[in-house]
Amino acid sequence: MDLQLKNKTALVTASSGGIGFAIADTLAKEGATVIVNGRSEESVSKAIKSLKESTGSENFKSAVGDLGKKENCDKIIEQYPDVDILINNVGYYEAIPFFESTEEDWQNIFNVNIMSAVRMSQYYTKKMIDKGEGRVILISSETAVNPDPNMGHYGATKTMMLSISRNLAELTSGTNVTVNTVMPGSTETESVRKLIKEQFSDVDIEEGMKKFMEENRPTSILGRLLQPEEIANLVAFVCSPKASGINGAALRVDGGIVKSVF
Repeated sequence: MDLQLKNKTALVTASSGGIGFAIADTLAKEGATVIVNGRSEESVSKAIKSLKESTGSENFKSAVGDLGKKENCDKIIEQYPDVDILINNVGYYEAIPFFESTEEDWQNIFNVNIMSAVRMSQYYTKKMIDKGEGRVILISSETAVNPDPNMGHYGATKTMMLSISRNLAELTSGTNVTVNTVMPGSTETESVRKLIKEQFSDVDIEEGMKKFMEENRPTSILGRLLQPEEIANLVAFVCSPKASGINGAALRVDGGIVKSVF
């Protein structure tokens, strides 16, 4: 299927690795020019080199900066004032039991996961509405609707993303702009593999991933970690003009972890 993304420019935050990298890769293969973001020049340059090799495309641009800091959001907005697609992917997680989490833990994760999306969305969504077309996607998580007491502050930020996305979508009425949220389930990224290695240090990584799913995500119908490309495929479709009827939605690609009929 041609997703009609040729000549579109996409800014994918936190795309030097993990799910963001897979999204950048998929969008580029569909013909989009992709602005790659990471916290360091080294990480972004390395990612762009890998993306060029993977996709055969030269259409990548660099956007260096930790978007948990306002000045870096402002810098990238100034550097790239117009995009057709914004993927708010930047974020981090950590496992801290609720009663052990500190106010600093909550503030730090809020600054990165929420304020980065708010800053970027405030600017780019308004620009898209003025132009009459565009796509904004916030990458949330199944923990937004499937609470984990060991990741309370993380889950809270991901739930808040659903509200932010829906509120923004309400402002797009009468345009060809859409704002949606994608909620991945547990995904096999380098950071997740590292977490599993630490949690199940007595077995190899393949057995560790299996035990992780059995013990931590027992409701998964697939019974395995998702691959970043599986998340990216849904994101790419939602970015497409072919997804014009999807707006204000929270879309799950979680392998069936969330036991719900909607």
